[in-house]
Amino acid sequence: MISGGGTGGHIFPAIAIANAVKRLAPDTEILFVGAEGRMEMEKVPAAGYEIIGLEIQGIDRSSLWKNLSLPWKLLKSMQKSRRIIKEFAPDVAVGVGGYASGPLLLTARRMKIPYLIQEQNSFAGVTNKNLGAGAAKICVAFTGMERFFPADRILLTGNPIRPEAVQISGKREEAMSFFGLDPTKKTILVTGGSLGARTLNKVMSGAYTDLVKEQIQLIWQCGKHYYDALKSIQAVGIRVYPFIMEMDLAYAAADLIVSRAGAGTIAELCVVGKPVILVPSPNVAEDHQTKNAQALTQQDAAVMIRDGEADDQLILAAKALLSDEARLQVLSANMSRMALLDADIVIAKEVLKIAEGGRKTR
Repeated sequence: MISGGGTGGHIFPAIAIANAVKRLAPDTEILFVGAEGRMEMEKVPAAGYEIIGLEIQGIDRSSLWKNLSLPWKLLKSMQKSRRIIKEFAPDVAVGVGGYASGPLLLTARRMKIPYLIQEQNSFAGVTNKNLGAGAAKICVAFTGMERFFPADRILLTGNPIRPEAVQISGKREEAMSFFGLDPTKKTILVTGGSLGARTLNKVMSGAYTDLVKEQIQLIWQCGKHYYDALKSIQAVGIRVYPFIMEMDLAYAAADLIVSRAGAGTIAELCVVGKPVILVPSPNVAEDHQTKNAQALTQQDAAVMIRDGEADDQLILAAKALLSDEARLQVLSANMSRMALLDADIVIAKEVLKIAEGGRKTR
């Protein structure tokens, strides 16, 4: 049983783990548990897996009154989790983060179902910290996680990634043709994640004409919520998309990437090994994205610009980097050194090991 979701940063690793488990043990039965109305309820069935939704939400920090129903929803979700676990009888549960992970894993712990946590960020959230004490294994993507979890149960695996998204070798010519771009010009890829990023979109909508004048091209994933407002932007070398399925080609085309700092995105960026400017989202619980970005800047593997400073600094920093080939190469090399490969298979092996132990004790 795999629980979690909410954004692509949780969903894609969850699906990657499921796929790896099926490759290693094809007869394994897998059931996903997500949050009703969230992205996983669409993406997981599209990947070929069954999913059941819980009526759960996160804490709304902008409007306290919207949280009044949260205790009731949590209680209902735990009751439903108990029914799901009794019916499915899993040998192991996996939590990847997101609203549904908490009630499902809390219930699994009470019902003596062994569970594994996949902590994607460099700073563990409250729910995972509380769950860590009872976890059979905690798979992490950053060093130093003994601050949050029992050291004897931590396994440094990296974050599972979409393999098809990072296979960029030898694809630059194909990529430039696909996007209709000029291979002699520098290209920036801007991605705000699966849902888009208001700050990045605002900065780029005010700067794209300046980039065109300086012979800089732009591949811009703006997110489906922002696309209607931005799709009318037309200029030579500017390509705007709600979502890019062909991320391998987008990465292959880029000389510089501007991105939010979600853990899943960072895992892909490390494997891709392109120079990156990270603009962490300020709207993430416990400021995870800033801490993720700092884990890279401390290794001189990326440049970080805070969200509130992006208006003034982002375009200046991007143009300065594109004109400094030596600096681009340093960032690229250091980023590549931080890549952790085959996380999906490593985690899947741990899941199957725990499942085998779970069967023996039941």
